Amino acid sequence: MPAREAVVDTAHPTVGLDDTLVREVREALDRHDDVLASALAAPLHPSDQADLIQLLDPPDRAALLKALGSDLHPDTLTYLAEEVRESVIEILGPRETGAAVAQLDTDDAVEVLGDLDPEEQSAILAALPMPERVVIEQGLAFPEYSAGRLMQRDIVAVPEYWNVGQVIDYLRATPDLPDDFYDIIIVDARFRPVGAVPLSNVLRSRRGVPLGELKIKELRLVPVDMDQEQVAFLFRQYGLVSAPVVDDAGRLLGVITVDDVVDVIQEEAEDDILKLGGVQETDVFASPMETSRKRVPWLLLSLISAAVGATVIHHFEESIEQLVALAVLMPISAALGGNAGVQTLAVVVRALAVKELTRSNALRVMLKELTVGLLNSAVIMAVAGTLTLLWFGSVGLALVFAGSIVVTICVAALIGITVPLILDRLGFDPAIASSVFVTPTIDAIGFFTFLTLATFYLL
Repeated sequence: MPAREAVVDTAHPTVGLDDTLVREVREALDRHDDVLASALAAPLHPSDQADLIQLLDPPDRAALLKALGSDLHPDTLTYLAEEVRESVIEILGPRETGAAVAQLDTDDAVEVLGDLDPEEQSAILAALPMPERVVIEQGLAFPEYSAGRLMQRDIVAVPEYWNVGQVIDYLRATPDLPDDFYDIIIVDARFRPVGAVPLSNVLRSRRGVPLGELKIKELRLVPVDMDQEQVAFLFRQYGLVSAPVVDDAGRLLGVITVDDVVDVIQEEAEDDILKLGGVQETDVFASPMETSRKRVPWLLLSLISAAVGATVIHHFEESIEQLVALAVLMPISAALGGNAGVQTLAVVVRALAVKELTRSNALRVMLKELTVGLLNSAVIMAVAGTLTLLWFGSVGLALVFAGSIVVTICVAALIGITVPLILDRLGFDPAIASSVFVTPTIDAIGFFTFLTLATFYLL
């Protein structure tokens, strides 16, 4: 498929789709003007083409794909959300999808096919030429979310005894080099990477200079089974642009480039944000039934967690009946604790993700968060106690309310750090320690603390 992109106006750069263009495409499709719809959509960058497809309703989406035909850029498939990509592949069929996948880099092809059912994968793979099919099948054999799925199999590797001239001649004579590469990887006789030379250094050196005399970069080797989150941390920690992927014997299998790692960082960040909100994955483009199926389990867990707080309140029903003010102030105490817990939780989950919080400093961070809880509760205690005294005119009630706030905020801080630490230690994603678990637990503790103090000292 020919790659066609719009000319970029550098004087007036734009980011993303223009709403006017989306409206014009919709109007053209409504008039069944496929020529105009294709003329508007074909010059777009693949990412903008993907956004346009996603913004359209399913019938218009199918009509636009038909109008585009061969002008649908293969890379557009890689930018589509998973749910939309599946529908697009279904519309295109195995033959057209296979033709597009064959033109993608191996890592992108594996990403596109990796989300499909085995039957759909087999149908598309059968439509691929044999060399591309074998490489993609090898990529799909690696575990999901591993370096093997991220790596590009097209690599530039040369023996360590070559000189600059031989490298340049090789680059000019080899037709199947990757579209973008940054380093020339140097390998030994067993095809194990021993170093790398930036492409810019090769081009600036004289032809007769041996590679060994150039400035050799120290390599950060990535095991093929390394989790993609660890790969992202490696790139971020050491400022890598690319990194070779090796097997158990240290042999070079492929290379991961920074553009793929940027996607991983975005995916991991989105995943943590969604889990903090009690959602498994983004579902903007999913059907209502599919969205409901994904969210109901979290709501059921929330119901069970909230029932714990309701049980605590029921246990103190007589106390609440005797002093109605307890029912007014009780939610405030729990809400303050829940907010404090979520603040700590968000900081801790982020710190675990970027390796700023480990076993070596966990105790120090825990003491620090407890200190912050004490300081915050002291300020809130003074304000809340004064307002309660002015509101209800009861010194005892003000003291009880202020005391419960101190206990609740401090306990919330401890829960906000210990729960994600425990989950991380057990091998679970700490982001699942979200409002579904932490907030209801803190609510129950806040209710129990406030009502217990009130029962003992006021009734």
